Amino acid sequence: MQNTLDFTLKSASSCVATRIPVQHRKRWSGRQHVTCRCAVASSATARLSKEDLVRYLSSGCKPREKWRIGTEHEKLGYDLTTKKRLSYEQIEIILESVADRYDWERIVEDGKTIGLKQNGQSVTLEPGGQFELSGATLETLHQTCAEVNSHLYQVKSIAEEIGVGFLGTGFDPKWRYEDVPCMPKERYNIMKNYMPTKGSLGRDMMFRSCTIQVNLDFEDEADMIEKFRIGIALQPVATALFANSPFKEEKPTGFKSWRSHVWEDTDPDRCGTLPFVFDSDFGFERYVDYVLDVPMYFVYREGKYINVAGKSFRDFMNGTLEGLEGEYPTMDDWESHLTTVFPEVRLKKFIEMRGADGGPWRLICGLPALWVGLLYDEEAQRQAAAIMSSMTAEEREYLRSEVPVHALQTPFRDGSVQDLALEVLSIARGGLKRRGKQEEKFLDQLDNIAQSGQCQADHVLAMYNGEWNHSVDPYFSEKYSF
Repeated sequence: MQNTLDFTLKSASSCVATRIPVQHRKRWSGRQHVTCRCAVASSATARLSKEDLVRYLSSGCKPREKWRIGTEHEKLGYDLTTKKRLSYEQIEIILESVADRYDWERIVEDGKTIGLKQNGQSVTLEPGGQFELSGATLETLHQTCAEVNSHLYQVKSIAEEIGVGFLGTGFDPKWRYEDVPCMPKERYNIMKNYMPTKGSLGRDMMFRSCTIQVNLDFEDEADMIEKFRIGIALQPVATALFANSPFKEEKPTGFKSWRSHVWEDTDPDRCGTLPFVFDSDFGFERYVDYVLDVPMYFVYREGKYINVAGKSFRDFMNGTLEGLEGEYPTMDDWESHLTTVFPEVRLKKFIEMRGADGGPWRLICGLPALWVGLLYDEEAQRQAAAIMSSMTAEEREYLRSEVPVHALQTPFRDGSVQDLALEVLSIARGGLKRRGKQEEKFLDQLDNIAQSGQCQADHVLAMYNGEWNHSVDPYFSEKYSF
């Protein structure tokens, strides 16, 4: 459950804990490491059919009383003295210290600590060291916010001791791609080399972007379809409310969410708004067909990542994958492949809403509040579906391309996206109220943004053109950091 690139803890079946001998433990660590073998270590003993892949997705259907909320957020670490992005060695100290003080288990790859896990949560690293919390599946927004606050306390308490800060933003405002260290994960090297063959901004996505994301359940295939369509249609509203990435390499980009724009030139094979979602035959099987046609990145075998970038998962299913002839995928391979598609809304055994920039701590809980309010109450979902149904395909694509530029001030119909956001937030607040869990307060910050028409990007652009004297360095201050 993360921005997209880390496959470490997506399912219990894909990881095997192994105790590492004492002589191989870090010298400052009083705890044992856990080695995570991601994906699968050997080939399948029985061939998967397309029906198996469809059943995998449909197994996510749950009765309403079992619906949960999963929230993820990423943040940029930086050195307080130099403002440079963190090296792996600095990040490793944070991971080791969090593990020792707060009883997290380490995730180790090739002898290096690359993440942590505890009680359904995981802390993982994106390619440029973006520090991500993938939260546990929780029942209420109160639990979600408590989880976020606990994580931020733990990380900040250690970061302060070693002169490190974390910036809540959607895109690195200062450093070039070439200035950002790559984390020690072999799959990132495979992806980094493949990205420029498909688009000009894929490496920016990998190394310089941050997001907040929420993952939600569905009752059955019909409910999944409606939630997916609402998510695609209204994702630009989330993008506008959370727009917080106007800078690149110390200059304004002309976009209020450069992060969102980056996805438009990352890889057309695996990104976008998926127009087929609105076709009459959309469902689990149609989504499986889409993912089967998305080129692969890698296969994990015998502890190694095998580069199969650009090759076909359908060939893999048939045992004819070039270089791995006679090998067949397991369900773990399918789970990993599902995480390598990056549309605005993504389907696994749950639905991921992926349109928001990273932001300050006070906004993190707002994203799950928005989507839970819209999609976990029948009346709210009905009202959201009515808005979705009123939109044409041309309007959806217009919002996808224009909202990253103008955010809430994007012209729309007889008004602007600000008007649409106010309507959507009203529906979400009604949905939360009917849930009866006193969760409405988590929308307050978003209401303030929508009523003012000024997103976080508008605020920092005004500071850049005024008090900051055309410098982004003041962005790296306690006011904007975690």
